[in-house]
Amino acid sequence: QVHLVESGGGLVQPGGSLRLSCAASGSIFSINDMYWYRQAPGKERELVAIITGGGSTSYADSVKGRFTISRDNAKNTMYLQMNSLKPEDTALYYCNAIVVVASTLSEYPYWGQGTQVTVSS
Repeated sequence: QVHLVESGGGLVQPGGSLRLSCAASGSIFSINDMYWYRQAPGKERELVAIITGGGSTSYADSVKGRFTISRDNAKNTMYLQMNSLKPEDTALYYCNAIVVVASTLSEYPYWGQGTQVTVSS
């Protein structure tokens, strides 16, 4: 069994910063690609950023230059540094990871429960 837990969300003023974390635990052999998604009320889930197992990154145009995705493989943890936050960044942020499970060496996708980010004055 593998669990992903996000943390770091909260209420921040426009122009502020937050750092989200996504910690994976359980029967993990390795973690391949990891993703941050977000979903605002009444909108579809949106892919925000990707970091591959090799560390390559990609971002949605809406966050490029403001958000930075990173990972610490020793801690099985992924981060999202969010700067210059805007009200339109308000959403529930989810992490997703493609995990190679130790017991089977098979690859499965896992999701966290989400952490709320609210940008408002």
